[in-house]
Amino acid sequence: MVKSIIYTLTALALCVGLFIGVEIYLGKQFDEFHTAVETLYKKVEDRTANREDGFAVREMWTEKKSKLHIFVPHNDISYIDYWLNEACGFIYCENYDLALGNLEVLKEISKNLPGGYNLKVENIF
Repeated sequence: MVKSIIYTLTALALCVGLFIGVEIYLGKQFDEFHTAVETLYKKVEDRTANREDGFAVREMWTEKKSKLHIFVPHNDISYIDYWLNEACGFIYCENYDLALGNLEVLKEISKNLPGGYNLKVENIF
């Protein structure tokens, strides 16, 4: 009886520790991506962004998403891919106004998406 209580509490503590670790990891990954998107946004706003700037952010996201597939549903990752690729296309065509709109969406997604995977009551039930 005492052993099973100890094992149950240990398993619960390990699960909570794992969830907290994942939350920290996701927060860090999306913070870095958010910073890159903000930098690109400022360059587009100044109309100094070029194809390589968009490519650098896309390359960074490709590296991050290969690891994020473990924790984040594929639909959410596809959603980011869509907006990022569209923004890069607009930057390539030098259509900065449309690129700004897409980057604004990406900034909000990268800021809010990790919150959906935090260890909170509303995310559990």
